[in-house]
Amino acid sequence: MNSIESHPIAVTADTFTSEVIDASRKQTVLVDFWAPWCGPCKALTAPLNEIAAERSSSLVVAKINVDEAPELAARYNIRSIPALVLFRDGEATTMLVGLRPKTEILRHIDSVAQPAR
Repeated sequence: MNSIESHPIAVTADTFTSEVIDASRKQTVLVDFWAPWCGPCKALTAPLNEIAAERSSSLVVAKINVDEAPELAARYNIRSIPALVLFRDGEATTMLVGLRPKTEILRHIDSVAQPAR
């Protein structure tokens, strides 16, 4: 990932380390574990696109298709989709499962992205 992304990026098992783990050492990464057959996953598309554009300077939004990368879903104990996992400093920090409103997703991002005071 050489440039700031203003839209979600597709991540595969081969690119996961560089696009998520390494990138999260520089800025927060929100990973959407999804599948094309999942209705609630489709409903998250527009809000995640908006978040990617609005927060492009401080956040990377990535999408992982669980059908194409089941090993990543298993590694992060994804049992239900959509599942949104926040990564910071190379680690998964928190997870939101199920369809959530944009405001709740942003609150969750802000709670992880802000340093503790």
